[in-house]
Amino acid sequence: MKYRVRIDLSFDNETEARTLMDCAGGLEEKAVNIIDNRGGAEVSYFEMELCRHDEGLPCTRLERVEVGRG
Repeated sequence: MKYRVRIDLSFDNETEARTLMDCAGGLEEKAVNIIDNRGGAEVSYFEMELCRHDEGLPCTRLERVEVGRG
């Protein structure tokens, strides 16, 4: 059994978003990936996007960190 946390928060400025990314990065070494009994994996990750949905435009991924992949 694992304990999973999912967070999807939007911020008005990059500094606040970066603070959350830094916090997640500080816990990255303690996080694990989930391997099911059939050998499949669910990779733990955290990412930051530039969201422009309020402008009618798509999101752009700025950074993605996957546990165990650096």
